[in-house]
Amino acid sequence: MKFKSVRISGFKSFLEPTEILINDGLTGVVGPNGCGKSNIVEAVKWVMG
Repeated sequence: MKFKSVRISGFKSFLEPTEILINDGLTGVVGPNGCGKSNIVEAVKWVMG
């Protein structure tokens, strides 16, 4: 399975719809503390069960 993008809406810190594109190669998620980096991974884990 390969993700091309992740769309999150109404999950933790992502109240508004947000789409994150995942390009070929190495993709990193960087940002300051409290901006929702871990919430992206938790959203994918929640959907996948």
